[in-house]
Amino acid sequence: MAYKPNEKVTSDYEPFVVPGLPDLIELTRSQLPKFARQSHPQHGKMIGKPDQDNNSFGVVVNSFYELEPAYVDYFRKDLGNKAWLVGPVSLCNRNVEDKAERGQKTTIDEQRILSFLDSKEPNSVLYISFGSLARLAPAQLLEIAHALEASNKPFIWVVGKIFQDGGNENGNEENWFPSGFQDRIGESKQGLIIRGWAPQLLILEHAAVGGFMTHCGWNSTLEGVCAGVPMITWPITAEQFSNEKLIADVLRVGVKVGSVDWMSWSDEPRAAVGRDKVEGAVNRVMGDGEEAAEMRRRAGEMGEKAKRAVEEGGSSYMDAHALIQELKSRRKNCV
Repeated sequence: MAYKPNEKVTSDYEPFVVPGLPDLIELTRSQLPKFARQSHPQHGKMIGKPDQDNNSFGVVVNSFYELEPAYVDYFRKDLGNKAWLVGPVSLCNRNVEDKAERGQKTTIDEQRILSFLDSKEPNSVLYISFGSLARLAPAQLLEIAHALEASNKPFIWVVGKIFQDGGNENGNEENWFPSGFQDRIGESKQGLIIRGWAPQLLILEHAAVGGFMTHCGWNSTLEGVCAGVPMITWPITAEQFSNEKLIADVLRVGVKVGSVDWMSWSDEPRAAVGRDKVEGAVNRVMGDGEEAAEMRRRAGEMGEKAKRAVEEGGSSYMDAHALIQELKSRRKNCV
């Protein structure tokens, strides 16, 4: 934020252009971390952590060149930084067992998940997950549930941490969903709800999955890209609003649900996005129209590029090889 464009707008929700980037990227003050919205009263400098990158040899990044070529070139050439892109690292999980066991133990048998997906048409199922850290308000779950049922689209919904009064993450599940919601989606076989951890890679890469509602964490973003599925972007904190810009504005493989307020983990969440916006985003991504078809096409092409990047001779394969060679050379010179 060397140019401080956020200080030139008159409200937290007035968009400003981030200068100097390869694409036209707009943000609002509300989408910035809280420390980045303020200036030091005496010096007018942004309040934040000191830059520690100046002392590093370079950075190893879980990304691949074809995903963001203009930004890789900008980082390396314009800013003069060393970077090796060696991802997507999730592609090291090759077989079903690896994908199912990645991370924690799932709370539901993976065969039940696969049976549900096998019963659905290709590209018909929406996968919803906000990661393992985000805490949603019970009122927000109600809005999502109403939207999913109204959309009549098949879905798998991973219900993670729920914020309750007093800050705990337990509570009465009856307050999370509309009355009779779970019985109705079970009887109609419209949806499958998973509580806690889920085998995300296994789900995303199934042919029945045609969309991913995500908090835009970088791991989830890359896994969605690798699976070649369009995304409904719902950023909450950290760098997730920037990731949303890449997905929806640069790559054009996603639709924004309308989340505009950056929240820290200590903030009490609220129902920030209503059911109408959620249902609208679901229908745009999961519909049969030209917009959805174009997003699927672009997402599929990017998924193929991700896979080629880690194969022998691919961009990430070559970057990993170059990093190893440079480290060997520097070690030799230090002896």
